[in-house]
Amino acid sequence: MLASAGVAAQSAVPPPVTLQSGEDALVQDAGAIAERLALSPDQALLHLRLQQASVPTTDAIGRRFAARLAGIAIEHRPAFGIVVLLTGDDPVPAEVIDLAGQPVTIRFVTGARATQTELVQAIGAHQATIRASLLGPPGLGVDQRTGELVAIVSARDVEREGLEPLRDRLAALTQVPVRLRVVDRPALDMDGVAGGMRLMGSVPGDTRRYLCTSGFVVTDGTRDAIATAAHCADTVSVRDAEGRDEALEFVGQWGWGHQDVQINLSPRPLQPVFFADAARSVTRPVTGSYSRAGTRAGDAVCHRGERTGYSCSLVELTDFAPAGDLCGGACLPTWTTVAGPTCKGGDSGSPIFLGTTAYGILKGGSYRSDGSCAFYFYMSTDYLPTGWTLLTAPAPPVIP
Repeated sequence: MLASAGVAAQSAVPPPVTLQSGEDALVQDAGAIAERLALSPDQALLHLRLQQASVPTTDAIGRRFAARLAGIAIEHRPAFGIVVLLTGDDPVPAEVIDLAGQPVTIRFVTGARATQTELVQAIGAHQATIRASLLGPPGLGVDQRTGELVAIVSARDVEREGLEPLRDRLAALTQVPVRLRVVDRPALDMDGVAGGMRLMGSVPGDTRRYLCTSGFVVTDGTRDAIATAAHCADTVSVRDAEGRDEALEFVGQWGWGHQDVQINLSPRPLQPVFFADAARSVTRPVTGSYSRAGTRAGDAVCHRGERTGYSCSLVELTDFAPAGDLCGGACLPTWTTVAGPTCKGGDSGSPIFLGTTAYGILKGGSYRSDGSCAFYFYMSTDYLPTGWTLLTAPAPPVIP
């Protein structure tokens, strides 16, 4: 599905732009996430620092407990902590570690009925059978907080079969714990150059203009380009600081299974920056990326879409396979969901980030019956097409 159509063909000339420091970027994100976490801005900033500092620790935990690992989650209340969910009944005592000068507790919870690997394998093995048995194709993902396969199903299927019978049937089929979540509307693709900018596109034979959002600047070593969503229009242009429309040459698109990414060339060298504010007046440098394998439930991330502006929220499901045939057929369980409250057509391709670290490119969202955003989901930057990598800037100095 193409991104939002019918928007005005002309967009306003962007305001003067300043480059934001890494410290200021994290402070801005902390302010946005504070309300979601019911924390003060200072507390939220501390949590974001601890989230970033905890990545090597949770990676090591994943290797240490690989045979028993059902999930790793970040908790924010009553204090920042790490929760590790394990199969089996052998207890593991809590640990307290030092992160960025702060004591952080790691709690180990045992008794999970399936490992994360088993949950992902269950999605891959039974996705087609589950889809065929339901009126509406479900989204399927892993909740690392509870060690469950979460099936996002339609109200029609629950009304036809009953909540508990449907859950029990899917659990018997997959042989893993299943939790149902009902969302009334299905997952849908959302419909000087920098990431986070408005991309206007056209389709041959269609007089409408289509709106998407640019993701991150990428390079193949000799050419610079913009990455956006593959389901956006092939022919796109961006408006420069002088108000001129500048075409971005189409290179290719990759939209099967685990990818939804398109590459459009810039006619000139680009800087490794993206817009994070709604007004597109401040850019941030991209100093690195965060891998999908290390993503945890409860991680805070932000996005900047052309339709909804800037917002931050928390990761919900990892190893998510979106509903429907959004990936040239069924999607693989390689996507990540983020709780609303904001997503809308036209945000397709927008950057997912925290501070100056790139996480992914927004693909689509799922909506409640009133049209509000239940969650959105993104493709990790791990899945940029072969030969293309993020263009990055040196990391800004850390202010103690």
